Amino acid sequence: MGERHSGKRLIVQDDMRVHSTAQIAGHPIHPMLVPIPITCFVGALLTDIAYVASAEIMWANFSAWLLLVGVIFGVLAAIAGLTDFLGNRLVRAQPPAWPHLIGNAVVLILSIVNLMIHMRDGWTSVWPSGLALSAITVLILPVTGWLGWALVYRHGVGVAR
Repeated sequence: MGERHSGKRLIVQDDMRVHSTAQIAGHPIHPMLVPIPITCFVGALLTDIAYVASAEIMWANFSAWLLLVGVIFGVLAAIAGLTDFLGNRLVRAQPPAWPHLIGNAVVLILSIVNLMIHMRDGWTSVWPSGLALSAITVLILPVTGWLGWALVYRHGVGVAR
């Protein structure tokens, strides 16, 4: 937070704060939404594995539904995150911001493609491409999650002062 001295008064410039642009009552929206797609994408990987192991169509259906919910909430989280990213130049200036944005965009694109693949019937909806995309997505999530953690806990993005 920037400070300057003006005579005998100390003036604190709040515009230098790395605030979240997309917020409700001072609470950032992006971190409220991200657990839902993360859970859905991990769940889709687990149900894909269950389908490959059992050939029970129920698991492939679960994967498709999990991917659909994950993509919907992923898009909402992306809108909130992009609003924060574009709404405050200080957010964009943080070193983890660009890799976090790009990594999550890759996750969302892979998940949309995966959802389209899972819309096919039976075995071809999961093996091999659906399972591979689910696995790649879940492998990227810890990296982008770590970068998001760094934005909040190391760089103070969205943290109330």
